Amino acid sequence: MSPDLNYAALTVGRNLKSTAVRFPAHVAIEAGSESLTYAELSERMNRLGHAAHHQLDLSPGSTVAILSFNRIEYIEIVVGLAEAGIVVATLNPGLTAQELGSILDDCSPSLAIIDAGLDELADCLDDKGVRKITLGDDYETLLSNALPVDVGGASETGAFAICYTSGTTGAPKGVVIPHRSRALISLACQAEYQCFGYEDRFLALAPMFHGAGFAFALAAVSHGGTCVLHDKSDAESILIRLENDDIHSVFMVPTHFKRIHDLPEERFLGFANNHSLGTIISNAAALTPHLKRLTVERFGDDLLHETYGSTEAGIVTNMRPDLLLEKPESVGGAFLGMEIEIRAEDGSVCEPGKIGELFARGPYNFLGYLNRPKETSEAVKDGWVTVQDLAMQDTDGAIYIMGRSKDMIVSGGVNVYPAEIESVIATVPGVLEVAVVGLADDEWGEVVHAFVVPDSEHGLDVHNIDTLCREKLTGYKLPRGVTLLSELPRNAAGKVLKKILRANFDA
Repeated sequence: MSPDLNYAALTVGRNLKSTAVRFPAHVAIEAGSESLTYAELSERMNRLGHAAHHQLDLSPGSTVAILSFNRIEYIEIVVGLAEAGIVVATLNPGLTAQELGSILDDCSPSLAIIDAGLDELADCLDDKGVRKITLGDDYETLLSNALPVDVGGASETGAFAICYTSGTTGAPKGVVIPHRSRALISLACQAEYQCFGYEDRFLALAPMFHGAGFAFALAAVSHGGTCVLHDKSDAESILIRLENDDIHSVFMVPTHFKRIHDLPEERFLGFANNHSLGTIISNAAALTPHLKRLTVERFGDDLLHETYGSTEAGIVTNMRPDLLLEKPESVGGAFLGMEIEIRAEDGSVCEPGKIGELFARGPYNFLGYLNRPKETSEAVKDGWVTVQDLAMQDTDGAIYIMGRSKDMIVSGGVNVYPAEIESVIATVPGVLEVAVVGLADDEWGEVVHAFVVPDSEHGLDVHNIDTLCREKLTGYKLPRGVTLLSELPRNAAGKVLKKILRANFDA
């Protein structure tokens, strides 16, 4: 048999353009008073691809950086350029000039597309000799001078985008994601979450420069749905949008849930009957059992999915709504198409109940870290991907994330897993959020320390933390200290930055 493929390449742009043929007049993206139909989105993607090849002299394999907040042009830029064979690095517009400079050195973009008003970052681009186009008149002029034709250039297994990791444990790494992975995960999301189909309205809150934020927004426009951009982060505006805009699905990180549930309890009287939601997806960091229960109580049953994944492996697990409160500390079983193994240090597969390193294999895996062959070889073992998260699997196949291996505490030569202690402290009345870290100690090497955000509405008796920990945990796992904070430091993806907690405490 010939190795030639007898089918069209599976690319993100081809998925979207196919949908545009099916539903040309349907609204694909809304942003305030602006909107784009699928036909308009497809045409603008074609114009951008043509401009990349014929006006900007970009060739397939070139890299373009985008530095922008969520806006109506974001998806067309990433997908339009990627379909023309251009790899897009989706960068955080909140970077400092120094941080941006390091990333530019890493990915070497031929061009940057930048949001207006990012003056410091624009100066950094100039200093690095990177051409730039500013969103607004400059960008629109570029499109108007291009032809609305498909120039091609994308490969199914070629790079679609570069997403930089959040750098919770070190310098950000460029995660290279292929077209095939991103296209397949959009299809799988529709099947798993029962949303993202025709006429489903998805509310996009998370920043699209982050892997999960972009993946879910893209899933919404891959099959005929509408992606509704919301540019405010306060809880009240989110609830008002959910009540008044016929929203069917939403992806939120724990920060969103926390802000929402900080609102007075009376705000939620009758709320479950005043929204059109069918699906709520939580991802990017663990959602505490307390916030899960509040979400079910206030939003309704059969809505909330707790999902675990990584930019490198895609979505790895999902806890469906019907089982969510049966195992509130679990992130569920394997996601559609995924295989999971919990491995011991010697590489053997752990028995249920034993803690080890989580490895995942599936169709959503990344191609590798940009310019980092050593780190790639450490993350990929025979097609299985690890981001060094520690986990445990029970006899039903449910996965429990125990924390990063780099966050594991070694006290007196014994391994202590922060997630186990966090799950106990989270049940103490008056505890809103908790993060457990290891602090340096001359005698023990490290000692357990808890950083706690108290519930301002109900109050917290700190002595109850010690009492419950002594009841539930053995001696070497007990926190030697508790620090109260108004909030935990998080990155844009909602992940707790434990290195900042350690550094601030030491300082």
